[in-house]
Amino acid sequence: MLFAPTPLHIPDGFLNVAVSVICWIITVITLSLAVSKTNKALGEKQIPLMGIMAAFIFAAQMINFPVAGGTSGHLLGGVLAAVVLGPWAGMLVMTAVIALQAILFQDGGLLVMGANILNMGLVTAAIGYGLYRSVMGQSKAVKLGVIGVAAWLSVMAGALFTALQLWLSGTSQLQIVIPAMMGVHALIGIGEALVTVSAISFIMQTRPDLLGEGSESAQGSRNWIFVGGLVALLVVLISPFASGDPDGLERVAEDIGFISAGQDAPYSIIPDYTIPFLGETALSTILAGVVGIIVVAAIMVLIGRGLKAKV
Repeated sequence: MLFAPTPLHIPDGFLNVAVSVICWIITVITLSLAVSKTNKALGEKQIPLMGIMAAFIFAAQMINFPVAGGTSGHLLGGVLAAVVLGPWAGMLVMTAVIALQAILFQDGGLLVMGANILNMGLVTAAIGYGLYRSVMGQSKAVKLGVIGVAAWLSVMAGALFTALQLWLSGTSQLQIVIPAMMGVHALIGIGEALVTVSAISFIMQTRPDLLGEGSESAQGSRNWIFVGGLVALLVVLISPFASGDPDGLERVAEDIGFISAGQDAPYSIIPDYTIPFLGETALSTILAGVVGIIVVAAIMVLIGRGLKAKV
């Protein structure tokens, strides 16, 4: 395998059915509200932007960076999506990315998909937008500082939710799993903060209108879409060089001893982000990533057009 699985993606078997169903109920209710809110507010320029944001986050999640103790982490992206798109559209983008990872790439379980969307998509977007909204009108430095804190907190919140779900499922003891999850993800959260602040700082300098801070032009929007797609493709091209160390959840599962509870998906399409007939090669990883960014971008554009507010 060329890189580690995605941090916080829970596989089937880690959570019991009751906890999984409860998470699905919370997730479906929240997404129903997100669809309703997005349908009332979505503008024309947000539709392609949702596709580009989904493609970028998917691509960025393929790049695992090493942290201490032989563990790796990478961008979750919930704060980035919420700051650029707003909380509700951001949640829909994160849901599309996480669902695609589970269904097409077998990254995360199907029964526990509701928990994964809740932990990595809904909670992170809510934290990101809530804190960012609190400093609207402040200086750029203040905004970026708060965004960095929000990104770190989003990883910690996702780790805490995951730990509580593992405890409620009887997978691990509370006094063991919470310190283990919070400890390793405190380091991963620093990487999340750095990447998120860098991305938002770039947007503030090049297209502040995307954050509601300037004017827009149609030509500028088309250029931004091209640049965003190109960046996502470039990220995929370097994905074979990502860290192969286990991610935060996998490391905790190995250390505590419940890694064997994980269950493989009942089918295989593009497992572990590799094209089956190409094996675990750099070309296989790159092509799998290209497929992913095209599919998730197309899904979000279709969803956006379906939800676009009628004038």
